[in-house]
Amino acid sequence: MTTPFLPVSAGERLSVKVADQLAALIHSGQFKPGDKLPTEAKLVEQFQVSRTVVREAMSRLKSLGLLESRQGSGVYVTSNTAFAPLNFDARFAESKVAVLHMVEVRRALEAEVAGLAATRRSNADVARIQAAVQCLEQAALSGKNGVDEDVLFHRAIAEAAQNPFLISTLDYLAQFLRGATRVTRANEAHRHDFMDAVRAEHQAIVQAIQAGDALAARAAAARHMDNAVTRIENADPSFWQAEGMELAHPLVSGLNPH
Repeated sequence: MTTPFLPVSAGERLSVKVADQLAALIHSGQFKPGDKLPTEAKLVEQFQVSRTVVREAMSRLKSLGLLESRQGSGVYVTSNTAFAPLNFDARFAESKVAVLHMVEVRRALEAEVAGLAATRRSNADVARIQAAVQCLEQAALSGKNGVDEDVLFHRAIAEAAQNPFLISTLDYLAQFLRGATRVTRANEAHRHDFMDAVRAEHQAIVQAIQAGDALAARAAAARHMDNAVTRIENADPSFWQAEGMELAHPLVSGLNPH
């Protein structure tokens, strides 16, 4: 599995930043229980930090019960999860509706996240957000769906908000937020005008955060989510009959009917 880690910035507690990125990937399902993590050398290369930093980050995640070492084999994601699974009402399980509902959740959260980020961001936060949006644009140009890069872009903004409880809430919802992102990105990839609009919306968010304009950042993030809803509603019907339905299924699988 190729995972787009973001280098962490000097001047911060690096091991915490590395641990936070890895924890986010575990909570979002990109690293699943039983998955083996990249080698220590690979993590050093990708995060651009020392071996000591990586080892401290691993130790932190082991203490949280997210990772375990297996003698002579490596480090693996444990079967223990830090959060109980969400139990959504099966009445709302129709896939297109589920995606739209999750985008509405994203709007409520990410508008406030962007506003806080604009107020609290450091220079290092801005650099990390800019690097994340560049990774996202490169992914799109290379023909990738950009889901992982999109998740990391919004994660970088959330970290700039500097609210650990907000981060925990996003981690709790990560599997569903990522599922909705997978659908919206797939839909947008079918049309160049959609992709151009998404790129412009991301840049508007970044510019507002960089300028320290909380009102503009909130408005840009809310507009981005509103437009995502419009793009889903305007998707070609054939998208939902095939790809969209399949991608949305993980959002609603395992629901308990009443």
